[in-house]
Amino acid sequence: MEITIAELQATIAVAGRFDANETEAFDSFVSDLVDANQCSLAIELSQVNFIDSTALASLVTLMKRCRERGGDLVLVDPSEPLRVILELTALDQAFTVILGDGNSAAA
Repeated sequence: MEITIAELQATIAVAGRFDANETEAFDSFVSDLVDANQCSLAIELSQVNFIDSTALASLVTLMKRCRERGGDLVLVDPSEPLRVILELTALDQAFTVILGDGNSAAA
């Protein structure tokens, strides 16, 4: 996991498999950010080649926590396998998704 904090938004890059084995560390880290009032987060997902339901649930929970505190969670450049999962689960409608070209995904 790689973290960059610029201005009012922290960017967290996730790579490889994002699954139940990774979510505990991810949840702990992002929880600390939100608790420190860093509620505008961008999760960079271009290098994710697999995601499971545990990781999806973690992202949904994080999005809700950010929005409850006046921020938001943005998914940046999700990989093709991840975009398919987001579309199949209709989570692409719930999240703000920014594609690699800087444009928002069509809702």
